[in-house]
Amino acid sequence: MKIEISNVKGVSIAEVISDKIVINETQDALDIMAESGYLGSTKIIVHEHNIIPSFFDLKTGIAGDILQKFSTYNVQLAIVGKFAKYTSKSLNDFIYESNKYGRIIFVSSLSEAIERLAK
Repeated sequence: MKIEISNVKGVSIAEVISDKIVINETQDALDIMAESGYLGSTKIIVHEHNIIPSFFDLKTGIAGDILQKFSTYNVQLAIVGKFAKYTSKSLNDFIYESNKYGRIIFVSSLSEAIERLAK
């Protein structure tokens, strides 16, 4: 795993780069937040394929545990992926509400993630 920092419109944005799943549990997310913070960013981009699939099954509680940490530590997160494949009404409602408030956003492209985080 590598974390790349970009400066967009004066805003530091960290992007997690990996071909593997790097967030399997809450501690992994905390480690990414800590490293990104050390590198000077409180705005993080993670790709869907870097997150354990059970994250997207809200019944497991993994998403709630992880995303609560981002809120607690005032870190903004963009998750980039193809979310239309998820048929869970509760997940789709969660994505909608998250995108509305902007602390945690679910987007379909890296460029959209960067644009939203750079505001």
